Amino acid sequence: MPEQRILRVAVPAPLHHCFDYLPPADLSADQLVPGVRVRVPFGRGERCGVLLELVTAEESSGRRLKPAGAVLDTVPLFSAADLALLRWAAGYYQHPIGEVFANALPVRLRRGEPQVSVLQKSWTLTALGRQQDPARLGRARKQAEVLALLQESGGSMDQAQILQVCGNCRPALQSLRQKGWIGSDEQPPGELGRAHAPTPSRLNTDQQQAVDAVESECFGAYLLDGVTGSGKTEVYLALVERMLEAGRQTLVLVPEIGLTPQLIRRFERRLGTGLAVLHSGLAAGERERAWHLARLGHAAVVLGTRSALLTPLPRLGLIVVDEEHDLSFKQQDGFRYSARDLAVIRAQRTGCPVLLGSATPSLETLQNARTGRYRYLRLPRRAGEAKPARMDLLDIRSVRMEAGLSPVLMQKLRETLAEGNQALLFINRRGYAPIVTCHACGWVAQCRRCDARMTLHADSRLLWCHHCGSQRRQDVKCPECGDADLRTLGQGTERVEEVLASCFPDAGIARIDRDTTRRKGSLDQLLNGIRKGKYSLLLGTQMLAKGHHFPDVTLVGILDVDQGLFGADFRAAERMAQLIIQVAGRAGRAEKPGRVLIQTRHPDHPMMQLLVRQGYAAFASEMLAEREAAVFPPFSYQALLRAEAPREAAPREFLEEACRLAETLAQGRVELWGPVPAPMERRAGRFRAHLLLQSNQRADLQRLLTPWVRQLAALKSARRVRWSIDVDPQEMF
Repeated sequence: MPEQRILRVAVPAPLHHCFDYLPPADLSADQLVPGVRVRVPFGRGERCGVLLELVTAEESSGRRLKPAGAVLDTVPLFSAADLALLRWAAGYYQHPIGEVFANALPVRLRRGEPQVSVLQKSWTLTALGRQQDPARLGRARKQAEVLALLQESGGSMDQAQILQVCGNCRPALQSLRQKGWIGSDEQPPGELGRAHAPTPSRLNTDQQQAVDAVESECFGAYLLDGVTGSGKTEVYLALVERMLEAGRQTLVLVPEIGLTPQLIRRFERRLGTGLAVLHSGLAAGERERAWHLARLGHAAVVLGTRSALLTPLPRLGLIVVDEEHDLSFKQQDGFRYSARDLAVIRAQRTGCPVLLGSATPSLETLQNARTGRYRYLRLPRRAGEAKPARMDLLDIRSVRMEAGLSPVLMQKLRETLAEGNQALLFINRRGYAPIVTCHACGWVAQCRRCDARMTLHADSRLLWCHHCGSQRRQDVKCPECGDADLRTLGQGTERVEEVLASCFPDAGIARIDRDTTRRKGSLDQLLNGIRKGKYSLLLGTQMLAKGHHFPDVTLVGILDVDQGLFGADFRAAERMAQLIIQVAGRAGRAEKPGRVLIQTRHPDHPMMQLLVRQGYAAFASEMLAEREAAVFPPFSYQALLRAEAPREAAPREFLEEACRLAETLAQGRVELWGPVPAPMERRAGRFRAHLLLQSNQRADLQRLLTPWVRQLAALKSARRVRWSIDVDPQEMF
């Protein structure tokens, strides 16, 4: 009689081990395959976990085991390679393995719901529909947009592709069908490959050398260091074409949802093949369907944000990480992984190349390139006839400003608009004003749950805390002295927009921040309006800073970057420089020359001078020398233990106990800094503190973390706090 097999399941729970279960009584052995979802009893309820392996009774925990409830999939959702990668990630980032697997699944699947159908719904123009003029649809703009798209694409498109380009246009599709202009059909997804002949790519010498340097048959990590506007996307597309010809899949990661619409259009125009899009802005069913198309190999290209990295891809041939320096690639809560770093590990395990692209590479990536771990590829010139924008510092000391705009900048705006060009203004602060104060007694509107000031949003007349999200109505009188003379200090995007509208009443103004782009499709509409010349003045936060191509923008004004020169975080200056270069890169991207004006109260600061006069490469070299002297990353490796609780003393008590435990495991190879209060000690009503661990060797740090993290949960003080571990932290907030 064959020995009974035990199911080892990764169950989503805040525990670092797996759980063993007996197989369901009515299930045959061939249905128990690692990678399927399993519904299991857990505590007083049930949870949906992932079967990792089958073990013998001797290998099991030996306790009384409960039988699993049901196996939810007929075929595995994860391959053996996928399971191994996720288990490695759980170990390296010291995160509960069940929660790691939950992060890798779409929302519906992690809840144990049935898989959505992957049948593709397509829409085709009828003979009557081909004869129609979209311009005659009048106010039915969405119908006109869909009809024009179908006519431009040859008469037929998948519904998913139409939704990606046109947003939520299902009512428009139904209306067009009722008119008899389009018809629909459902069919299985096609095989991996091209839908039409490729559009010949025209690469310059630098781009062609970069494409030729990437060895597509084996693992290699490549840094594509290309100045803004140098055509990095063309390099990506050329490499993707090679993957298509070889029948391989490509994973393209972008830092933010806002960058996906324009990339989708470029990829579809160029490749005309199956493209799956994965990001948090999609509906749950839509995202899961794209996930299955990628998992089954039907999607030739998978384009998505951070979490797309965890998607199963059976024929993976290339990983591209665009804007690799961006902080968005690091998950800041829950499973705190770095998608950029994990992309390199995945490529190494798969045996395929990984390309990291940026105009402002992170210091970690630059150091890897300089030491030979990554191959260094450069695009030193802008594509076509475009020339680098001229950068100048505007000294705003003792200058009378109007909502953060200096007289010199205002004059340059007038000249730019008079010439028929567009101007972009960058301020990394949304809302109307960051400070509301009483002129009589000095009272300042503070968040009642955080050590932070409330920001006034004039559109809604609300005070918002941008840290915890709490809101309250704007005060009419000072709550301390009763005086009604409440004034605003500083400025955000709302206030700058107000001043611009009064000074340039005939100019169209596009404000792009989180407040104006909350509705689905709103960002794409604003960007389309900018490209069509509807707006002459562009104003925004970091959402405007990267990846966008605005050929008519000839002037960029950066209103305030001084905070980065004196930030408490050792990465503050690096982030400031990256932001300046990325924003400056929006100017002069076509034949028209560009100008960048940076307002600062510290024009003589050596790092600012170095960046403006010699560029990012010289700045990065200086910063790397400073990091090496201070033995900061990338010349050391860190982990940050965070703790928070409603009671002020509890986090420190826990961290002090954790520190004593770590000292016994460190053996002099790991430094312990702290515990100390967090830079913002009180946030969302909870007090927070940190303990930083640092080592010159990654292996020494990991050897300490593995046993230490598992022992932390047993500490008595751990029950009074909420704690988390962040390996390779990017922020110290």
